[in-house]
Amino acid sequence: MTAREDVLDYGMTLPDVYIDAPFRDDNWVLLRCKKNGRAFAWTYERNGNMCVNVKVDNEWRDFWRSTYEAVIPGYHQNKEHWNTIILNGTVPENDIKRMIAESYDLVKDKR
Repeated sequence: MTAREDVLDYGMTLPDVYIDAPFRDDNWVLLRCKKNGRAFAWTYERNGNMCVNVKVDNEWRDFWRSTYEAVIPGYHQNKEHWNTIILNGTVPENDIKRMIAESYDLVKDKR
């Protein structure tokens, strides 16, 4: 998984999700839950790489960061609760999907 479309396509397989581009900068495209409008995946290009920010459970935050060099504290977000995945081909697709799905699970029932 190295392209924005890969992230968006996967995210849209989750229940009640929509794509949003809420900023004047069209580099940022988000996946949100319809029920509450909360974003669970923020896609953007940075330093020549496509990236996705995902919400992360504190118990897993450091595991992902220590397992993959391409998982770092969330760019432009609370580094305690968000990770950035640099989509450079070094993180296996199944782990990227797992992190996106876990992010979705963390926000879907929030008000």
